[in-house]
Amino acid sequence: MTPFRRHWLASLALYALVAVICLFCLFPFYFAVVTSFKSGSELFSSSLWPQSVSLKNYVSLFTLSEQPFLRHILNSLGVSCGVVALSLILGVTAAYALGRIEFRGRGLLLMTVLSVSMFPQVAVLSGLFELMQALHFYNHWWGLMLPYMIFTLPFTIWVLTTFVRELPKELEEAAIMDGCSPWGIVVKVFLPVMWPALVTTGLLAFIAAWNEFLFALTFVLDNSDRTVPVSISLISGADKYEVPWGKIMAASVLVTLPLIALVLVFQRKIVGGLTAGAVKG
Repeated sequence: MTPFRRHWLASLALYALVAVICLFCLFPFYFAVVTSFKSGSELFSSSLWPQSVSLKNYVSLFTLSEQPFLRHILNSLGVSCGVVALSLILGVTAAYALGRIEFRGRGLLLMTVLSVSMFPQVAVLSGLFELMQALHFYNHWWGLMLPYMIFTLPFTIWVLTTFVRELPKELEEAAIMDGCSPWGIVVKVFLPVMWPALVTTGLLAFIAAWNEFLFALTFVLDNSDRTVPVSISLISGADKYEVPWGKIMAASVLVTLPLIALVLVFQRKIVGGLTAGAVKG
């Protein structure tokens, strides 16, 4: 076999593998979109394209009296944005301390921060329940920011610390010579060059908070304060035994579109943030 033929076959195999992976990843979302436009008995057909496109499922989401879906979307948006803001503020300051300041036990502290994210949610559920009640955060949508920080803050600190360690020390030394305070170094020197890492960690924190289900189900009982994942799980049909697949698929599509838009807008900075600290030179 000639080298050209081997190269052609290898390229063909690679493209075929990529096509299979894309099909495997995108087909569930495509099927959800198609199903969201179906109605009646057509919902139970396996056709990959609806015979008649209907927006009935989307309209019914915002007219349900038992589930204020728009309010739930706003609740999720508020919680997710709050978690991102708190995670980045605390993550940047912690990353500066762990990445630039020498003190005993720094490595152990960083490993401890990362190990917090290894615990399953159910393992810390009872302790967080008592804490939420003691702080009067229970049954409020904004109170969910506290438990969500458990799985967003460790990753944020880890990525930002790695990024800060790779920044040239000359930047910090020049700022100190100009009389800049530690806070001024963080705000005026480090933040302008940390945008790729900030966008990456912020987006991942937003996705984690937007999709979280267990804490939202446990710590919020008032229907008006629920978030989107819990709202979707509680969508019901006319009959209590009926599963409203069309409405569920329509809701799933609506809550997924903002995440897709964010990833497409910031895709270049996401790649730069994920590879931060991977290459030393």
